[in-house]
Amino acid sequence: MGIIRITMFKIPRENIPKLLENYRVLAKSATKDNKPYILSLQAGPAKEDARSQGFTLVAKSEFKDLTDMKYYDEECEAHKELKVHAKGYGVEGIMTVYYEAEVNA
Repeated sequence: MGIIRITMFKIPRENIPKLLENYRVLAKSATKDNKPYILSLQAGPAKEDARSQGFTLVAKSEFKDLTDMKYYDEECEAHKELKVHAKGYGVEGIMTVYYEAEVNA
């Protein structure tokens, strides 16, 4: 398993469908060297719960290695496009963490 990245957004619930559509487009269009490079991508609304601390949407992506994740952050045109759209959705906060799994069950 490679790098797993979790990104959480605080956006108004009415804008979640818009951001999810942007993730659908990203999943189909993100390429590196003309090939898909995101190993997996999942996104959905966070369940309403006090533990979610106001985060309303969660995205989980997996990359082969840190090089591919860095490409995603800095060079991927599809990700740049998603970020442009997200800015218009009333984002109040974003948190991103990434890791390499050491426990798999």
